[in-house]
Amino acid sequence: MPVKVGDNAPDFELVDQDRKLRKLSEFRGKKVVLAFFPGAFTSVCTKEMCTFRDSLSEFSKLDAVVLGISVNDPFTLKAFAESNRLGYTLLSDYSRSVSRSYGGVHDDFLGMKGYSVAKRAVFILDREGVVRYAWVSEDPLKEPNYKEVAEALSKIS
Repeated sequence: MPVKVGDNAPDFELVDQDRKLRKLSEFRGKKVVLAFFPGAFTSVCTKEMCTFRDSLSEFSKLDAVVLGISVNDPFTLKAFAESNRLGYTLLSDYSRSVSRSYGGVHDDFLGMKGYSVAKRAVFILDREGVVRYAWVSEDPLKEPNYKEVAEALSKIS
């Protein structure tokens, strides 16, 4: 069952773009934007992750961090982060377990049998790890409403 508003965000461990094991719980005490995206270096995902990059100073003022999550391997995520100067943590969900437990995956993506990617989704967690905002798109080409994300963050004390 996908994660919804009011749920305690399930903790997880994933490797980041530097192959360092990271736990969601290490970000407790801060607001967290979990941004799931289908694939590094694709046009819509690049635009989305760069939009979050461009919002980092605003998010920082709200004491929030962004964690980008995709099924890409950490090596691809490192190249993606560097080429777009993202400046925030990207997490590799290569097993797809976290994507499945949060927003779900697109199976047989783009007609490629057996290939699955994370659905584009945004979850905002408060300082205690409770989900305060959840958005999951069935359309991989649809970007989140960035204004709505910023408003949801600003409502969390």
